[in-house]
Amino acid sequence: MNAPTASATGSNGSTGESDETGEITVHRCTVTVVRRGGWSWGPDPRGLVRHVVDALPELLADHFAERLGRDGPDVEITEPLTVTVRAGRAGRAGRAGSPGGTASGGLPVEVHFAPVPVVEIPTDAPGADTDDMSLEESFAAAPAPWTAPSAAALFAELAERGELDALLALLPDQSVRAYLPALLGADDPTAARLLTELVGRALAAGPAEALPEPLRAMAAHTDGADLPRVLAAHLASAAPEEALRLVRTLTGPPGEEPPGEEPSVTAAAPVVTPDDTTAAPPGTAGGSVTPRTTDEVRVWSALPFLLAGPLARIGYLDAIGPALAGLELAEDAPLFAAALAYKVLGATARGWRRTERDGDAAAAFAGLRPPVAEEHLTAFARRVRPALPVLDGVLALSVCRGHDPADPLLITGADDALLLVDAQGMFPIAWAADAAGLLPHWQACGRPTVLLCDGPLPPGTLRDLASGGVPFLTGVRPLRGDPVARLPWRTPLWTAAGAAPDPRHAAELPAHAERFTGLVTALVAERRAVPLAPDGGLERTVTLAAALGLSTIAWTLWRDRETPDPLLALHRFADLEATVRFEPASVRVRVPMGRRHADLLRGGLLADVPDVVWLGGRTLTFSAG
Repeated sequence: MNAPTASATGSNGSTGESDETGEITVHRCTVTVVRRGGWSWGPDPRGLVRHVVDALPELLADHFAERLGRDGPDVEITEPLTVTVRAGRAGRAGRAGSPGGTASGGLPVEVHFAPVPVVEIPTDAPGADTDDMSLEESFAAAPAPWTAPSAAALFAELAERGELDALLALLPDQSVRAYLPALLGADDPTAARLLTELVGRALAAGPAEALPEPLRAMAAHTDGADLPRVLAAHLASAAPEEALRLVRTLTGPPGEEPPGEEPSVTAAAPVVTPDDTTAAPPGTAGGSVTPRTTDEVRVWSALPFLLAGPLARIGYLDAIGPALAGLELAEDAPLFAAALAYKVLGATARGWRRTERDGDAAAAFAGLRPPVAEEHLTAFARRVRPALPVLDGVLALSVCRGHDPADPLLITGADDALLLVDAQGMFPIAWAADAAGLLPHWQACGRPTVLLCDGPLPPGTLRDLASGGVPFLTGVRPLRGDPVARLPWRTPLWTAAGAAPDPRHAAELPAHAERFTGLVTALVAERRAVPLAPDGGLERTVTLAAALGLSTIAWTLWRDRETPDPLLALHRFADLEATVRFEPASVRVRVPMGRRHADLLRGGLLADVPDVVWLGGRTLTFSAG
């Protein structure tokens, strides 16, 4: 609420010739109407409230006219200012010390302002923004500069947990080569582990003579188990330029782009029909990547913020910073957050159109000022490609670690790939171009039964699963030559030849398939995070992260009373509004009190999330109000 402004006055109290005006800004206002005596509110019950609200700006301007009308620093009232307005009688003046008057609309009133301290705001405070900062923030010391942890810290942590080898096995050559330069000199033993992985793949693909020197001699005269130690010693003793040259000699297969280079891919632009003139197509609208430092904004959905806690629990949030820092993309972390937010906001119309409120909510979650330009997201999707398998691997290892081998896994085709999820809770595990790419995840989950649901499966999917020894069950009709056997069931079902599936899984398949189809429709088909990206890498990565966050919320809150489904979390919390306040050391999210807030609080889903990379290392906190 902004009160009417007053003209600037000179030192003698008269109105000066300057047209400069003062202004009163009310950040929060609560109006309480109390009726004493009688039994009726009168013919217009809302009339009194309306008159008071209409009169309040003018009353404030009159009360603070002296301060509005003189030069000087801005002032702030940090204590609640209580204004008592009593309905008066015609011709009756206010009491002594209480100005009387007439409210807007001609209603006689008596007004009393409780005294409050007024404090000048220092205009020279470092980084002070008097329009957006409270008095306490203006005096607070500027937070120390925060930098994202390095890629070496992430790989070292994985090595301590014994998961580095498992992660490296999931990474394509492009990603391994992209992170090697970041590890050289910072963590030579871990760099040697990555180099050993590349040497092992080269030896598996061809003879040792194809390796460049001195790698050829090391591989020929060193036992495989001792190769990492020998390579680490060589990297530590070699000059940085020589070590980097050695890494670059290990090129990938023909046709694969070197790290950091973008392929020449032409993306089809969306067709804009004449009725689209009200909304410019993506990439043509303006936008910025301007971070919010101190500000307060209201968003229609707090759901993106609720994803941070579940992702932090599994270490995914901590991996984003190092994964991007290894490619010198840490400053682009807000773009990753914006793409993640779009996955749980409104559906994208026509494949690319977003509503303004979705753009505002995504920008707030990313710590940016709206709008977030589509061309920035598209360019980021190209640059971040080598980092995406690292994030996908961290997520997959976490879900596989917690999977019960007695529970089945689900596979369906979507977005020109295969998606693997845990049937209990619909926790996502991984995307892959074909069934062979999902075998390592199936093995890490304890080799459970796999249920194939309806979807555009790539040719040879059943054959690849059967050759990998996967016990599967599906209602998808097989192709000629697929090694399957039909089951005696009330509906057409097939299983791998020689397998003995559990009848319980056959009975559960329709319900699992229905939930899986709903999840794919909501997060893959209806909501596009980066609609103009030439490939779906970033799209699939944020789909996994969003689905995991939603599944964790649903599992935490409702697993004891109903089947946990991520779509429940998406639908029940989509319209949970929030006020987001950006401060130098934290970002505070205030959600309305009620049943949803109580459920989230009891489930531990409103715990503080420290060191959020896209917020500059600030802590994300939640409160009610």
